[in-house]
Amino acid sequence: MSSSPSTPEVEVRRSRRRRRTVSAYRDGERIVVLIPATMSKRDEATWVADMVARIERQERRKVRSDDDLVARAATLNDDYFGGLAVPASVRWVTNQNARWGSCTPSDRSIRLSDRLQKMPGWVVDYVLVHELAHLLESGHTPQFWAWVDRYPRAEKAKGYLEGYSAGARLEPPPGTDDKE
Repeated sequence: MSSSPSTPEVEVRRSRRRRRTVSAYRDGERIVVLIPATMSKRDEATWVADMVARIERQERRKVRSDDDLVARAATLNDDYFGGLAVPASVRWVTNQNARWGSCTPSDRSIRLSDRLQKMPGWVVDYVLVHELAHLLESGHTPQFWAWVDRYPRAEKAKGYLEGYSAGARLEPPPGTDDKE
């Protein structure tokens, strides 16, 4: 397919092995759409338009910057800490694989794992609230948890992160290994 300045180049690949599913991905400047070989031209046109729109929506979702984190932390500080938990810095980091976030109360710095980038905003907010609370209570004391629990989605976010962590460590289900 051809492309204009506002329309990306699209490559449609038909597969005899593909029965019902349609998928798409970005490959450089082009969007590749994978469809069943038996799909009609009319259905192909509909699916291609849908999949291109889906990829473009995903790409438009802005990656949160450090400035976005600073602004969000300020809002959460006002909302849940009455302005008492003022960080000196808030930033994304790529070297936190075992933690979602960290706080150094002595220099008032907060760092969030970039693994949170693709998670819902309310989960990122929870991690920010958790780290902001460390500016007021360094340990995980009852007072610390009282601050964190002011965030109304704290329990839901904890569950989300626990589920995500457990799922990331799962062994493949029985019968899915390559030995069959």
